[in-house]
Amino acid sequence: MQAIMLKAKLHQARVTHAVLEYEGSCAIDGDLLDMAGIREYEQIQIYNIENGERFTTYAIRGEEGSGIISVNGAAAHLAEVGQRVIICAYANYSEAELVNFKPALIYLTEGNQVTHTSNAIPVQVA
Repeated sequence: MQAIMLKAKLHQARVTHAVLEYEGSCAIDGDLLDMAGIREYEQIQIYNIENGERFTTYAIRGEEGSGIISVNGAAAHLAEVGQRVIICAYANYSEAELVNFKPALIYLTEGNQVTHTSNAIPVQVA
């Protein structure tokens, strides 16, 4: 049996660019891609914290150290510069792979600098 699991998350990234007249995709600072283990051209889900929009696109490599999060093409209608988004990548894992499975969780500041990383989300309390 295969399970679809959260592979990586960039939490509260700030959109730095929204470029309508572009081929599409989402440019992400290459350092953030590497840290999260997200590959160029990998499918990603983007969840806009500000307006609730959720959409699928793919990652492209942005300039390392730039902090760029550029939502491009038609998706530029769904996220504005300065809005907070959560960027997630998912993958299929076998039961054997799940034994040691841990997602890469990357938490960001307003300037898309890493505040901390984790591999577990705290238990939500009532």
